Amino acid sequence: MAHKADSITMQVLRNAMEQAADEMGRTLVRTARSTIIKETEDMTCSIFDRYGNTIAQAHHAPMLLTGFELGMRALVRKYKPEDLDEGDLIMFNDPYSGGQHVMDMVTFAPAHYNGRLVGFTGSIAHHSDMGGAVPGGTAGGLTEIYLEGLRFPMVKLYKQGQEDPELFGILENNIRVPDKTLGDVRAQASADFVGVQRLQDIFEKYGVDVVSKCQEMLLDYSESRIRAGLRKLPDGTFSGIDWIDDDGYTDEPIKLQVNIHKRDDEVVVDFEGTAKQVKGNINCPIATVHAAVYYALIAVVDPHVPPNSGCYRPFRVEAEEGLIVNPRMPAAMGARTNTSQKIAEAMMLALSKVAPDRVQAGCHGQITNCGFSGYHPKTGKRFVLIDIQGGGAGARPTKDGRDGQDSHLARFKNTPIEAIELEYPVRILRYDFIPDSGGAGKYRGGLAVRRDFEILTDDVSLARYGDRQRFGAFGLFGGKEGSKGKFVLNPETTDESPLKSKGLDILNKGDVVSLRLPGAGGYGDPLERDLDLLLQDVRDGKVSLDSAREDYRVVIDPGTLQVDEKATKKLRKG
Repeated sequence: MAHKADSITMQVLRNAMEQAADEMGRTLVRTARSTIIKETEDMTCSIFDRYGNTIAQAHHAPMLLTGFELGMRALVRKYKPEDLDEGDLIMFNDPYSGGQHVMDMVTFAPAHYNGRLVGFTGSIAHHSDMGGAVPGGTAGGLTEIYLEGLRFPMVKLYKQGQEDPELFGILENNIRVPDKTLGDVRAQASADFVGVQRLQDIFEKYGVDVVSKCQEMLLDYSESRIRAGLRKLPDGTFSGIDWIDDDGYTDEPIKLQVNIHKRDDEVVVDFEGTAKQVKGNINCPIATVHAAVYYALIAVVDPHVPPNSGCYRPFRVEAEEGLIVNPRMPAAMGARTNTSQKIAEAMMLALSKVAPDRVQAGCHGQITNCGFSGYHPKTGKRFVLIDIQGGGAGARPTKDGRDGQDSHLARFKNTPIEAIELEYPVRILRYDFIPDSGGAGKYRGGLAVRRDFEILTDDVSLARYGDRQRFGAFGLFGGKEGSKGKFVLNPETTDESPLKSKGLDILNKGDVVSLRLPGAGGYGDPLERDLDLLLQDVRDGKVSLDSAREDYRVVIDPGTLQVDEKATKKLRKG
């Protein structure tokens, strides 16, 4: 049967390539060694055309998906088609060359059909360790990129299907957990090569001309949908501001400002008003900046558009070199998510002025990344546990925020207690929601979570970065802000003490670290909240009686858990 390039075939091929990208992701998760990939799923995969345009993306982390763009552009500039053989695998992790941070290894594999380069497959995954000053590279306050770990330019890790033993030797010689990291690298290679096979199958079935034409049509289709969505929004300049607590090196708050200039069917986003780059490692590479901007715009303009490079054509990002959103060498960037999350938050705040029914209130707006490392008392082997925590998701125009969820850009899963305790000498003592942490509103902000780790061996390093411990998540249209986060060492004991949100400490057997994440902001006037929803929150333990009274001006009888209408009326009157 002869196929032709039409709108129906375009959609069939779109879904075939998205399925291939998802299969790549499942391959990576199921063959990885580290919990950060196989449980948290801090990874993603994509398929590209021969020019480096993103055609299909797996349903994983948006931050990593759109973060492929600049790296792929750099790859097609560096390698001519004749330089790439079947079975090659290029890797890099340099934030100054289109990468994210050094812990996120990017790999690309060229796809050939009948001896001709027809596309690429790619994966990104967060690795347990890349060497550097601290295990896992997660400590806040590192002051140079050189301290964060091995930083690779684009190099061929596999050549014609064979591992390069010298590069693998460099990796093995410089990381603390080589069995985990090298296993994860090989899992990425497996995922990319599976994608190549599936892409070759598609070209075999439909032919090079039809597939190539449908790819062009798909890019144009996504672009046209974004432009149509933009034309429905008013023109103008709209700004949003959020704050990063500190850079982990000093205690100074750091301003993040976005300015959205919308004209007809195009948008320019600049960062005038944003702080200069800082010494600590919250600086954000330009690839992640693009990802955060694209994510917010697509979410508001057309969240169901096929996500590919065509979506980005109407957008332009302008970031002056030397800002925290486009730092100069050798600025450190390991904790960039503290900044990228604030970009998405500030974008939502700015867009609330033109599309109030399509945005959400402030989220936890950070990613708490903890690296526990030491020697396992049973095996004597080095371990590095990377655990990522989210918080509350922002309230929406018609719904409450999601409790205990990751939100912007990441979409990570939580690491199950059983998976952690099975591999590492720690015990999870508590894992629960924090009452009253979601901002009050007509729709309540999502609740934050608390996770307490007990350390079961001596001399364990805790490297970490988090945020929103000084500036709570904003509410919208009368909604109140979410609770602030905090980290506590040995809570509810005589040895209780606060821990900085970004830093490095040494823990011993019996120490307990309590991670209390930020809550999210509410949407709308709390006095307009449906009383049945409020009662359900009180009965579920999500909102206390005191908060019902203070934030919602509703009196609830503690015995019957019913609204005291007379007392409520009196309270609201004055």
